[in-house]
Amino acid sequence: MAASGTEAQGSDKLGGEDWAGEMGARWLASLDRFEGMIAPIGEALLARAGYQPGERVLDLGCGGGATTLAIAEAVGPQGAALGLDIAPMLIERAKARAAAAGSPARFVCADAATAQLAEPPFDRLFSRFGSMFFAEPVPAFANLRAMLKPGARIDLAVWAHPRDNAWMMEVMGVVRRYVEIPPAVPRAPGPFAFEDLGYLEGILTAAGFTAMEVAAYEGEQAVGGAGASPQEATDFVLASMAAGRILAEHGEQVLTAARADLTALFSRHYRPGEGVMLGGKAWLVTARA
Repeated sequence: MAASGTEAQGSDKLGGEDWAGEMGARWLASLDRFEGMIAPIGEALLARAGYQPGERVLDLGCGGGATTLAIAEAVGPQGAALGLDIAPMLIERAKARAAAAGSPARFVCADAATAQLAEPPFDRLFSRFGSMFFAEPVPAFANLRAMLKPGARIDLAVWAHPRDNAWMMEVMGVVRRYVEIPPAVPRAPGPFAFEDLGYLEGILTAAGFTAMEVAAYEGEQAVGGAGASPQEATDFVLASMAAGRILAEHGEQVLTAARADLTALFSRHYRPGEGVMLGGKAWLVTARA
């Protein structure tokens, strides 16, 4: 959902985000910063997908619609790009963006795990960090497969292991100075649910997909978006990520101390003109329906 969960699950406080409610609202409030942070991975996935004019593409967990708009441009007027997301506030923003851009991209607010779309089968499925949140992933992916033509290709970006994502590990290191957080639950719905590619392949196979292939994406994430200052990156984390909510629950003194630590952390990784740059790793996954 909403393309991109941004935190490791380790408890109910960090996983199982309410994308139709609180997390969707948080994403919308910092939409440009969220999208700026994950844009390079989305661009890499779009390049890998290589959409052609005339193709019909379903964009799973489209969030604010940036990837759907890019897909619509690639497939042209003879094709179709439909963004699907469970967050109504994000779908409304995506529709407004499409209207402002004069784009033919369309958007539907629905739960992809159970949605029945009144659409012809799609040639392709795309998802930038929108596929890792299903409570029951096998039936959810089986439902998505039913929306695709036989042999249709899917392209997914999912986060690799948290230890390979310094942007998350460093932030959580600060949080753990002040708050006790239980160990992560492997394979629980959340941003890092598919860190284990064997687990993901088992899900896709059980849902009827074949021929999974993977490429690793490794680079740096601009925390808070390209060009964000250490203070802006700190504000982004505390306002938009679940880590900020957890710290706030422990009182103003904890929040103030953690804010200072985060700003110091981000100052060490700040590069003028680029922003707060920390390493990240994702899997770019393809398979066939």
